[in-house]
Amino acid sequence: MNTSTSTPIFSRRSLLSASAGLAGLSLAGQAFAAQAQGNIRLAGWSKPISEITNILAEPDKGFFKAQGVELTYLPGAGGGDAIRNLLAGQADVAFTDPGSFFMALDKGEKLVAIYDIYPQNVFNVVSLKSSGIQKPADLKGKKIGVYSLSSGTRQNLLVLLHQAGLKESDVTIVVTGLLNFAPLMQGQVDATAATDTGLAVGLRKGMGEINVMNVSDHLNISSDMFVVREDTLREKKDLLKAFLKGYRDSVAWMIAHPEEAATLAVKRAIDGTHRDINRDVIKLRNASAQPSAQGKARAPQLGSFDLASLQKGADTYRALGMIARQIKVADVVDTSLLPGN
Repeated sequence: MNTSTSTPIFSRRSLLSASAGLAGLSLAGQAFAAQAQGNIRLAGWSKPISEITNILAEPDKGFFKAQGVELTYLPGAGGGDAIRNLLAGQADVAFTDPGSFFMALDKGEKLVAIYDIYPQNVFNVVSLKSSGIQKPADLKGKKIGVYSLSSGTRQNLLVLLHQAGLKESDVTIVVTGLLNFAPLMQGQVDATAATDTGLAVGLRKGMGEINVMNVSDHLNISSDMFVVREDTLREKKDLLKAFLKGYRDSVAWMIAHPEEAATLAVKRAIDGTHRDINRDVIKLRNASAQPSAQGKARAPQLGSFDLASLQKGADTYRALGMIARQIKVADVVDTSLLPGN
């Protein structure tokens, strides 16, 4: 899987576009002393929005600072944007979706995934019941909104289309920005590709009766992961390990204290005006951050990869013609930096 306090209730992510001039957000904590190891520039897929409150809370909680890491968050407009910032040397770590990761690998980029942020697939395609769209095949000839052409919404829409034997050329893709549901409600698109959190906010606005097609019903792989360049992994292994420890601690805090996180989002997130909406979004992200324990002897730790699932994703992307190369996922995932390893 990318973005003041005057945000309309249904546009949890809409200020991404409005805040396009935001160059970077320094998130160094102030009251948490630790031996400085260095700065990590994190290229995000979004502006500072409520679903990443665990990151935005750094000035208040100092999870990264406690590990000696000064965090700088670089806003983006989709997972592909995060990868571009990484490859351009503007960032050390990319917060990106598997599709963007696979496509970069397909082009020969030397990248490695080091932490599974959201092991569950949170993407969907939503339409009003009045549209008559009930299954992926019904999308043929329709106008479908996506956040951006480099976003996980587009990548997952393509997966859904291919499962129905459709190509991208069989539909009209409309870039709507993260204001996912306003164009749908206003009849500007027939359906919109979104996420569970976007849908939750749209429902609070009162979309009426809808049909939801969850991409997880067809391909349930990770939604987002941390990705680095191979050279960064070699040269900054200790710093990256400290970064992941700080991130894991921030996630554990948000899972344990969703109410506190919802309050902090009012102050830190550009879309955080409504505390009750923040709480809904945060609880959804907390759920998607936790690996499935199904079929495992013990619950996997935060950040763990399901390599079999991810391999299925890479194979599916290749089978559908979305990438040309065969990707052996075990060769491009490194779990040695996960806290506890």
